[in-house]
Amino acid sequence: MRGIRGAITVKENSKRAIYDAAQRLMEEIIRKNEIYAEDIGVIIFSMTEDLTAAFPTAGIREIPGFDVVPLFDVRQLAIENSLKKCIRVLLLVETEKSQREIQHVYLRGAEKLRPDLKN
Repeated sequence: MRGIRGAITVKENSKRAIYDAAQRLMEEIIRKNEIYAEDIGVIIFSMTEDLTAAFPTAGIREIPGFDVVPLFDVRQLAIENSLKKCIRVLLLVETEKSQREIQHVYLRGAEKLRPDLKN
């Protein structure tokens, strides 16, 4: 089992913007790591406190096959000068890939959270 991390920012605090961002992030993680819903043990999302319009997991449920994946939402810690309007994710995935082969995904300005990674 491996952990895959990612993050994306949202332009506005609206249900559709949160759903679209969560789906975009998940689709990119799936594509880059060649995984399927059946490979995923759990997905944990966190959001900054300025995002209140929707749960990102509700947007993920719109993706075919994700109706059986355990999903969980939590609030991100409110840290001074941290990135605003940000959704972060942690997936625990069954894979044969080594930890070094895993591709973490940071989009729409969230890249600055992990400048050591190349997307």
